[in-house]
Amino acid sequence: MSEKQQKSQSRSQPSPEAFRSFIATGWAPRGTDCPARAEVADFAAKRRAAVSDAFPGERLVIPAGGLKVRSNDTDYIFRPHSAFAHLTGLGADREPDAVLVLEPRDGGGHDAVLFFRPLAGRDTEEFFADARYGEFWVGRRPTIEDVEAELGLSARHIDEFADAVAKDAGEIGVRVVRDADGEVTAAVEKARASEAEAEGSVEQRAEADEELARFLSTLRLVKDHFEIEQMRQAIAATAEGFEAIIAELAEAVRRGRGERWLEGSFGLRARHRGNGVGYESICAAGDHANTLHWIKNTGDVQEEDLVLVDAGVEVDSLYTADITRTLPVDGTYDEAQRKVYEAVYAAQQAGIAAVQPGNKFSDIHAAAIRVIAEHLFEWGLLPDGVDVEATLDKETGQFHRRWMVHGTSHHLGIDVHDCALALREDYMDAELEPGMILTVEPGLYFKADDELVPQELRGTGVRIEDDVLVTETGHEVLSSDIPSELADVEAWIARVRGGASA
Repeated sequence: MSEKQQKSQSRSQPSPEAFRSFIATGWAPRGTDCPARAEVADFAAKRRAAVSDAFPGERLVIPAGGLKVRSNDTDYIFRPHSAFAHLTGLGADREPDAVLVLEPRDGGGHDAVLFFRPLAGRDTEEFFADARYGEFWVGRRPTIEDVEAELGLSARHIDEFADAVAKDAGEIGVRVVRDADGEVTAAVEKARASEAEAEGSVEQRAEADEELARFLSTLRLVKDHFEIEQMRQAIAATAEGFEAIIAELAEAVRRGRGERWLEGSFGLRARHRGNGVGYESICAAGDHANTLHWIKNTGDVQEEDLVLVDAGVEVDSLYTADITRTLPVDGTYDEAQRKVYEAVYAAQQAGIAAVQPGNKFSDIHAAAIRVIAEHLFEWGLLPDGVDVEATLDKETGQFHRRWMVHGTSHHLGIDVHDCALALREDYMDAELEPGMILTVEPGLYFKADDELVPQELRGTGVRIEDDVLVTETGHEVLSSDIPSELADVEAWIARVRGGASA
């Protein structure tokens, strides 16, 4: 019995035939109208066509993944694998255990077939007794016809998948996205066992699977119109979340454990406006801002603090924003905070200016980090004898990284760190193209126990992050409506707080 099929025996109840007959009757007829074709369907079809062109004559298996146990008999909210979501258009909490198969046609190209678990009849035990899939427990599932109408592809019952993937074993190459679903990968491996001579060694088959996964990740580097619009929606919702945080700053101070209060304030908007947060929110007050991935959010918030908020709303299509603002809790930056903030802002503006078609992705970091190095040199923080050029030398320098250890940019989209499997030549060393969406997020982090910096700077951490679209003629800061220039941030806080108290 597979893990997915196991059920708790502690809660099992007998189902007498009389009861089964009783529960199957007396229901109003289900509606027969199929959903309208989804806006994303045509875009997903074009994405699948690109995959088809890259792997002619091969069967391609892209699983959604399954439900993950949180504890005992409770599951985490389901999120499909990103490659599956990108190629089908299915987003939040849609179709666990489904598998997309691109089946090669004799005349070239592929047919897209979605294997999934459709709505069960009311005369089945699944209808009332299956806590993971039954209609009584998780609501009505779509029918085969519903999925075909919504997504514009063929659909079949998941029970038919094993035979379909094993068809013509030894005569056709099969690739699978291995990390999406262990049981599906095992089924593919079993089907491929008899075709070892045709496909080569186990290592060669694993390399072929890796090539597929890398292609699907790289495919997302340039966003289509649908994706860009989804990103605009995610960013607009994130702006609302940031305003909610500002409105709650005073309450976060008053209540104690204020980082959690701010996190919850943002999370409420994220769940209301979309699927939720695109990643665990960072709400880091004071010295916590100097821990780059501070997601505990257990600290207090004090009036004199800066609070670094790195958060993004993930909309139902799974596209996520990724924005950072560093806010003065009392509404005004003090002299030391202002000094650090303005240095980071200048670095970010230099990085954003480098977002131009034809520039390299790495140019963004190079532009921003030079400004960071210039400020650190001006402040006398670099070691004696080390100037800007010396610290920027990758072989003998890098002293500035004590105070900014991370990169300045990453691709953004259906994953917060999108396209992560792309090769270096397709990512770091690649030219920027219209349709790419990137973050620009320099920072300066002066830990409270760092004795190499002046006392007034210790415990101050600042990061500013925006989401930027590469256009035909330059760039568009998609998150420009969220204030980032120092005076604008102070005015923003005053405005939101004034409205909250009015």
